Amino acid sequence: MEQYNSIVNTLSLTLGAAWASGINLYAAILVLGLLGVTGNIVLPEQLHVLQNPVVIGAAGLMYLVEFFADKMPGVDTGWDTIHTFIRIPVGALLAAGAVGDVNPGIAVAAGILGGGLAAGSHALKAGSRVLINASPEPFTNWAASVVEDIAVVTGLWAALYHPWYFIIFLILFVLLLIWILPKLWRGIKKIFALIGRFFGSGKTTGMEDEQTALTTARVSDGAENDIDARIKKLDGLLQNGLITAKEYQEKKQELLKSI
Repeated sequence: MEQYNSIVNTLSLTLGAAWASGINLYAAILVLGLLGVTGNIVLPEQLHVLQNPVVIGAAGLMYLVEFFADKMPGVDTGWDTIHTFIRIPVGALLAAGAVGDVNPGIAVAAGILGGGLAAGSHALKAGSRVLINASPEPFTNWAASVVEDIAVVTGLWAALYHPWYFIIFLILFVLLLIWILPKLWRGIKKIFALIGRFFGSGKTTGMEDEQTALTTARVSDGAENDIDARIKKLDGLLQNGLITAKEYQEKKQELLKSI
């Protein structure tokens, strides 16, 4: 039973560290480091580096930077874009380290799962922020950022002290990702399409409309010149007595209707 609980606890810490890293990496490192250095939890040997005061200080400083950057519309999306290349690989490393000193194959598998989970939570955070930024007021950004910070701390607490509850939550979270990510992607594409039309496509359309009008005018002028030439031929045929006045009027009306 003790071995079974140890496996569940390790699995919960592995997935929890990766999940939290995808949302707020610096908060995750700070929470794990502080809990470890104060003796509230015993971190695996591979994660003892998180207890180093230098690591805790760096994570705390970067958390403060993210705390403010994450609440500024537009800046938060830029921050998330940059951290795509930070949160996911570090989440994979934390997951691999959380399994402890085990078979290297298990550590690699944990890293793969952790990287995928960090990517999923990061995609949900970053994608939802793009949609939130479509709103001109800043309050939704502030609310979303605070909720995310609370979620990271609460989620790690549950992963460490109530692993089964966290695992159940994580299963529901993955199901939510499967359902919501396609919808987020469609919404993001619509927003970028609107931005593209606003900055460039409108001008292009105006130029295209002007070019089309000029082309139509040229075609129209050419058609009128051609009809004038045909009417002159009809005049010549009428004067030479080759067609009757009635035939002349009928042919002329047909040509005029074709304009």
